[in-house]
Amino acid sequence: MQCRSGCGACCIAPSINKPYFGMPNGKPAGVMCVHLDPVQMTCAIWGSEHYPITCRNFQAERSVCGDNREEAIAIINTLEQDTGP
Repeated sequence: MQCRSGCGACCIAPSINKPYFGMPNGKPAGVMCVHLDPVQMTCAIWGSEHYPITCRNFQAERSVCGDNREEAIAIINTLEQDTGP
């Protein structure tokens, strides 16, 4: 599956537990990454040396991304809850 342009769900819904460029404390679930353009919903550092390894390793899949952005956020929220402490 190709990543949907302008979605940004994977830049908002999941938590990132490790520090990365621009977010030294990582990112809590449900918080928009500082690098996500809020209008175009695209990553400002995608493909650069600062692009986090967590993001590089993410592969868009229907089981996570659903059929649209709202479904992706709901699915990722559920995964966060199911796998959290």
